[in-house]
Amino acid sequence: MNLHHGTLMPQGGRPPHLVQAMTRFIEEHRQTYGVGSICKILPIAPSVYYATVARQKNPCVRNQKDKELSDEIRRVWNDNFCVYGARKVWHQLRREGRTIARCTVERLMRQMGLKGVMRGKGIRTTRPDPQRPCPQDLVQRQFHAPAPNRLWVSDFTYVSTWQGFVYVAFIIDVFARVIVGWRVSSTAHTDFVLDALEQALCQRQPEGKVTHHSDRGCQYVSIRYTQRLAEAGLVASVGSVGDSYDNALAETINGLYKTELIYRQGPWKNREAVELATLKWVDWFNNRRLLSSIGNIPPAEAEARFYAQQKSNALAA
Repeated sequence: MNLHHGTLMPQGGRPPHLVQAMTRFIEEHRQTYGVGSICKILPIAPSVYYATVARQKNPCVRNQKDKELSDEIRRVWNDNFCVYGARKVWHQLRREGRTIARCTVERLMRQMGLKGVMRGKGIRTTRPDPQRPCPQDLVQRQFHAPAPNRLWVSDFTYVSTWQGFVYVAFIIDVFARVIVGWRVSSTAHTDFVLDALEQALCQRQPEGKVTHHSDRGCQYVSIRYTQRLAEAGLVASVGSVGDSYDNALAETINGLYKTELIYRQGPWKNREAVELATLKWVDWFNNRRLLSSIGNIPPAEAEARFYAQQKSNALAA
């Protein structure tokens, strides 16, 4: 293996994006210092530099196609909060009508140094109140719904800012994982989860039986919250065991939010900065993010397909 310092590929070569970066640097400074002098400092041989320049001046058909595909891949990656891995980028390109092999996307992303994010283990923020009576667990960890507005799940998480912690609550419609309500607050009092509920009720205006499920956090089993659920005609459900699996779907959305937005774009100055960024993320999540659990389409599209099918069935009846 080559003993030059720097990053090496398993075969002893250097990642293509590093070679390209060093080649660009040499191009910019060769008139001043000369190729040989620069190559003595950088971990690149003059022959590698000249071969790279020659390929750039006389690209073969595959290189030209790779360049075009690389631009498309980077566009998709940038347009989606820079969190997509090769699989999601590949699915998005196929949705746009591009015929490309998944292994090609993997190869080109590897060459460009583009990676998806991986969700870490979540941290629980709600604290159960053992003295307060709780509704029954009507979900029993079965987070499936036959249609929109049948089952909602709620939870909140926290974000560290320069001015202290802020708290972010989400309400998710289980059918297609649409975020139907959310709120950012400087305190974790009942009012702020109530605000998220009010947004969900205003936006969805559900008819019929809707089950609202949460964990045993004191905010969700408070008298004010349970009374509002009853007034709105929602059926309250609370996890019975008291661990993260009781509300696994909401915990998953929290984890995606922290991984795709909070950890990548921090540190955060204040609540206002978190709120604006959350607004953009929720819009992207609902309308453009591909979810494998619903067939690698965005949540809003999944709901639209459901209602279109319902309309088609009604016309055919």
